[in-house]
Amino acid sequence: NSSESHNCAKSILTSDRLQIVVTLSQFFNETWEAANCANCLKNNSEGLSNSTVEFLDLFNKSLTCFEQNVQGQTVNLSPNNYTEVCKNCNETYKILNDLYNHLQRLNKQGGESGHSAHLCIDVEDAMNITRKLWSRTFNCSVPCSDTVPVIAVSSFILFLPIVFYLSSFLHSKQKKRILILPKRIQSNASLVNIQEKYS
Repeated sequence: NSSESHNCAKSILTSDRLQIVVTLSQFFNETWEAANCANCLKNNSEGLSNSTVEFLDLFNKSLTCFEQNVQGQTVNLSPNNYTEVCKNCNETYKILNDLYNHLQRLNKQGGESGHSAHLCIDVEDAMNITRKLWSRTFNCSVPCSDTVPVIAVSSFILFLPIVFYLSSFLHSKQKKRILILPKRIQSNASLVNIQEKYS
């Protein structure tokens, strides 16, 4: 019993030169911490948290939807055209993405697990796989609803310098510059000519 004889347990664990048991224990503990595995569990670590179960269920539904719609298209369409996948799985993907974003916000505040860090690696990897399939493999894109306001504001900002310079041109008095040659230059030139004649 390690609690009763700590020195005995320590000597057994570190008896070999490599200390393989201690090394493996440290490796697994560091992997557990780096992967934020505790964030997928309930506070008392009795099982997966409700949000993790819900997310994984939606993840499986999304993959099933992708698979079913791809199988239906392979006969009729080219491999790069996945319009049926994009159309039929859009709602499932949107719900999954919204849940993931919600879990990220919730996790920053402590979440169900009580740990304030990144989501656990299982959830993050699942979302990365789904987003990669959705955007790269199936080339599905959700149209941005902010496109029109962004274009309007950008056009307005680009148009401002034109308005500024045009208004300053119209409201300012344009004066033509008249170059007046001084008379001294002409008189000096004539004196030089007179001197050259006499020399």
